Amino acid sequence: MKKGLLSFSLLFLGFFLVYPLLWLLPQSFLSGGRFTLRILSSLLSNSLILQSLLNSFLLAAGTIVGTSLIGIPLAILLTRYQFSGRRFFQVLFVLPMLVSPFVGAIGMQQILARFGSLNLLLLRLKLIPAPVPWLGSGLLGIAILQTLHLYPIMYLNISAALANFDRSAEEAAASLGASSWQNFRTITFPLLRPGYFAACSIIFVWSLTDLGTPLVFEYPQLLPVQIFNAITDINVNPAGYSLVLVVLILSALFFIFTRQVVERTPYTTGRTPVSEQGHILSRRAQKLLIAGLSLLAVISLLPHLSIILNSFSQRWFFSILPSKYSWRSYQAVFHHRLTRTGIVNSLFYSSLATVTDILLGLAIGYLLARWSFRGRFLLDALAMAPLAIPGIALAFAYCTAFSGTPLDPRKNPVFLLIAIYSVRRLPYLVRSTYANFQQLNENMEEASASLGANPGTTFRRILLPLIVPGLLAGGIMVFAFSMLEVSSSLVLAFREKFFPISKVIYILAGRLTDGPNVASALGVLGLLLLLVCLGGASRLAGRRLTDFFKTT
Repeated sequence: MKKGLLSFSLLFLGFFLVYPLLWLLPQSFLSGGRFTLRILSSLLSNSLILQSLLNSFLLAAGTIVGTSLIGIPLAILLTRYQFSGRRFFQVLFVLPMLVSPFVGAIGMQQILARFGSLNLLLLRLKLIPAPVPWLGSGLLGIAILQTLHLYPIMYLNISAALANFDRSAEEAAASLGASSWQNFRTITFPLLRPGYFAACSIIFVWSLTDLGTPLVFEYPQLLPVQIFNAITDINVNPAGYSLVLVVLILSALFFIFTRQVVERTPYTTGRTPVSEQGHILSRRAQKLLIAGLSLLAVISLLPHLSIILNSFSQRWFFSILPSKYSWRSYQAVFHHRLTRTGIVNSLFYSSLATVTDILLGLAIGYLLARWSFRGRFLLDALAMAPLAIPGIALAFAYCTAFSGTPLDPRKNPVFLLIAIYSVRRLPYLVRSTYANFQQLNENMEEASASLGANPGTTFRRILLPLIVPGLLAGGIMVFAFSMLEVSSSLVLAFREKFFPISKVIYILAGRLTDGPNVASALGVLGLLLLLVCLGGASRLAGRRLTDFFKTT
């Protein structure tokens, strides 16, 4: 049985992960069947590409700075101090992750436009003399949305690090006269670096390869948009291959850099947990803190609020809030041909991707936890590799590697969409299942074998029932995030009858009249679906909602 599971796992990962990337990478150096560096050199001499590369790097770096400025102080406040409503805020500050900036951008255009809600409010309060160009050229708006979406990753990782933090070093420094800033700079932050750089790695790659948000803002001077545009003429222009190679190299270099920084110095924080009570604040300090956190919560939830308002608005022009509300957008979601197609397709793709990942996650988790074999490290590395591979790079690889085959996405992308949804979410199920198997004592399996049960019977009647709750919780997570997958959906779905929800939202957002309103309504329904799925997964797994998003 174990050999069969191993063959199945390696075959799937080899065909849908290794093969497309191995086929893609050499294309950056081939011209007329011969090896050449001319493609790469001409690409790097192109002013538009160089500007896109610089903008993408600045965007990712700026997003890291923005998420650090919000996430680190927030984690310290919510971990170290006791005040009314702390638990509520701990959950509230995870919610910004639940709506992709791709969807939030539709509503935020109404909020941050030159005569949008924010400027009209500030003008009415006489706080500004003239409208402020919040969106600027578009890059600033993208950075704002990405920061509001991704700072919970920083907050959760720093919180996890602080929870395992031995406070004795800080107390000793304080007793020797160190100020709070000196204490944080010389003791606290160095010990938080593993969690900090883990968050930075995810934020950097996510920001660098975000495709949906710049498409909605119609800002083309970013690497993901250039890759997206290159797909249409990939057969005559090999520049797309080199662009993907650049993205993969940047992602890999950043992961290597953060790993080297973390491993350069040993970090020992001990295992003394922070007291759940934290420092007790005075009544005045509590009021100030709650007011500040409430303001931050409102700002960070603006993308959510904006799409909700936009989904109900029938008239919203030169006014702070919609002047007329209507249910028409929600009615259109269930009656519009395109939205019905997107909902049905996404349900189909995500359901099959979930089943695939449950089978794969169960197989790989079992093999890694219960079997020592040659190549174990390779299987583990392949299963976790999608975390470091940008979705747009893998989608581009699918477009090129399977072009002209029965799996060509230009003809029918169904199989590849299911496969890429599965591959991208597989690491979460593998890690969850592997942890579940490790928690089970092997004595039960040995007792079953001693009574004559074969490995299949032992697995089916003893192990499987014990890990089903965690397996189902992971499956719900896969389903929810597959429903709202952006980059893969935008790249692989060429024909309207195969559009998933994300591609439908993108198409509707670019249409006049009620297109953005219907797209917002579809985004709100996606948000509700995600909340329901997360709640169900949390109950099944017996974990808090915040635990699902921790990366340390």
